[in-house]
Amino acid sequence: MKILCVVETPYRGTQEEQDDAVLWFTHALKNAGGAIGVLLRGNAVNYCVTSQDPTGITIGKLTIEHPCNPYKDLLKMQGAGITVHAVREDIAQRGIAPQSVAHDFKLVSNSELPALFSNYDQVWHW
Repeated sequence: MKILCVVETPYRGTQEEQDDAVLWFTHALKNAGGAIGVLLRGNAVNYCVTSQDPTGITIGKLTIEHPCNPYKDLLKMQGAGITVHAVREDIAQRGIAPQSVAHDFKLVSNSELPALFSNYDQVWHW
């Protein structure tokens, strides 16, 4: 069974954890033999910006010792065979410059989403 994990809400729970839980879970499914793909949309398209540096995050007097780095996590996921897509219009809508988006991720337009979804048996939206 092929599963597409659609990530729309980024940084969920990442102040408490060193990983984005959805990305971690998706990678774990792949490691267990699952056929998995990822689609970044909405605010989660920020995950595909190459110049992110989450180190040195401080909130009030609290320093985040092990911040999550979703961009690097996505690169590891690709190395494991997970295809990562991102919605082109969502990137543009957020003012993200095309040259700052990792070229390894497959950009798709909203009009291409039905065809992408049809390549999977299940679509999980997070």
